[in-house]
Amino acid sequence: MNKYEMNTNETKPKYIYTYACHETERELCLLELKCLFGQPPMHDSILLSERRLEPGTSPFIHLRLDIAVDAGTLEELCEAASTLQLEEGKTFKVLCLKEGDNEADYDERRRIERRIGARIQGQAQMKEPDITMGVIRTGQRWLLGQCVYSDRSWLERRQKPQNYSTGLPVFVAKALVNLAVGHAAVHKADAGRLKLLDPCCGMGNVMIEALSMGKHIHGYDINPLAVRGARVNLRHFGYEEELVKLGDMNMLEGTYDAAILDMPYNLCSVLPADDQKQMLRSLRRLAARAVIVSTEPMEALLSESGWTLTEQCRIHKTSMSREIWVCE
Repeated sequence: MNKYEMNTNETKPKYIYTYACHETERELCLLELKCLFGQPPMHDSILLSERRLEPGTSPFIHLRLDIAVDAGTLEELCEAASTLQLEEGKTFKVLCLKEGDNEADYDERRRIERRIGARIQGQAQMKEPDITMGVIRTGQRWLLGQCVYSDRSWLERRQKPQNYSTGLPVFVAKALVNLAVGHAAVHKADAGRLKLLDPCCGMGNVMIEALSMGKHIHGYDINPLAVRGARVNLRHFGYEEELVKLGDMNMLEGTYDAAILDMPYNLCSVLPADDQKQMLRSLRRLAARAVIVSTEPMEALLSESGWTLTEQCRIHKTSMSREIWVCE
């Protein structure tokens, strides 16, 4: 619920999301945003959408701006700001965002903040305001609205009691869950009821991110040491350790809405192609949709296993790169 009255002629609410990523993560970032919002970003740092999403859903999103005023000039924006009604007793400050098409330097942004802040009816508080009003320029439009920040709680899960040196980073694990769920959520009334599978869960990195997002997920691993480590990690973050079980994915039964498979990776050996194909065929039997991660090319194997490739991207690292395929 916004803390002010909306003042816009649009029939549907619109939101601005600001995002950022390292160049090595750019492909994953853009693919995740496309999956979540149904459209790719049209700008290097912002995404305009009618879809309302909590900023913390994506590891790349910094904040959501709930647009209250849309004006053609800064002067019109200042005039419209005087009509905003903040919740009684709430303090505010105005923040001129650097993202978008605003070419103003630091001093000019501060002047813009003061101009708009002087027109808003309410008590200004710069240090710890109840509400932060953000202003941004995109194209030929000036936009003003409330900033809703990402809680960034996923950063606290970077350190785990147990982990592999080659385990997926937390931000990657979180993005993979969004790739698996984002599309399905559009076609299912309650995305929280989707059944997810992690058939080679390792130390449970993907599982923990899915659970933190309120998703239903079950994990398996053929390695007893991995299962033991995953259970320790799940317990550490307050999740049921019995969600992880010892099991060969080729022997699993049941059906799932989506699966996330990080193909086994070994520094000293490569999994034979026949074994990979068997895993992919088993996954096809278990899930309607899959996000598959590997350090090797797999397009041919995916096709031979009955999967249709819909999206793909790459994560670059100094030591190795990972390919990510979204399949149905």
